[in-house]
Amino acid sequence: MARAMRRTVRGAGIGVVAVGLLAGCSAGTEPKPDRPVGNAQKESATSSPTAKAVVAGGKVGIKGSPCELPVSFDHAADWTAEAVKEDTQFGLTSMGPVTLKCEIDAKPAGIVGFLRIWVGGKAGDDPNAVLKEFVAENAKDRKSEVFTKGMAGEFKVAEVSYLNVNEFLDTPRKERAFAFSTPKGVVVFDLGGMDSSEHDAMLPAYELARKTLTSN
Repeated sequence: MARAMRRTVRGAGIGVVAVGLLAGCSAGTEPKPDRPVGNAQKESATSSPTAKAVVAGGKVGIKGSPCELPVSFDHAADWTAEAVKEDTQFGLTSMGPVTLKCEIDAKPAGIVGFLRIWVGGKAGDDPNAVLKEFVAENAKDRKSEVFTKGMAGEFKVAEVSYLNVNEFLDTPRKERAFAFSTPKGVVVFDLGGMDSSEHDAMLPAYELARKTLTSN
């Protein structure tokens, strides 16, 4: 039940997840293959409006920042970063092999959603395998799933975009994430908005974090 609730409240903060656990819900169908599988309601997980420039508002991940991580990056102006306390009772802060370490909240900038950073595993773990496990647990029901490889700052990354079509969502919702290996384990950056419109509005901040990523 806890795993199902993690998948249905991604647009909310982790504190809301704990409350939502009381409601309960069921898991969906089996994960889809590692390839595009069609469209959902004329929406594509990879389509998005032209990204607008975004101003950096601070550095996250370094010593003394709200979240101390294996890596550091710039966050968008007006977004606020907060370290997440691990939930050892229900596992609400875990997704596959990684654990949620930091939430960067877009609400102060007028957008409903979060950029979340997860860390887990060990040095040498395959980030592509970790990402697939992460997505399989996060969105049992999904379409238009596309895995790619690229760069994020100095790191080689595996990236995925897809439509979350969970039965408890009003409409399909765009989601994306990328993962990479560090000497301290695999790190996953996960972009989640209340809906696809909010997701698109957050993409410039996601790209800012991606291009400024450095190891600590």
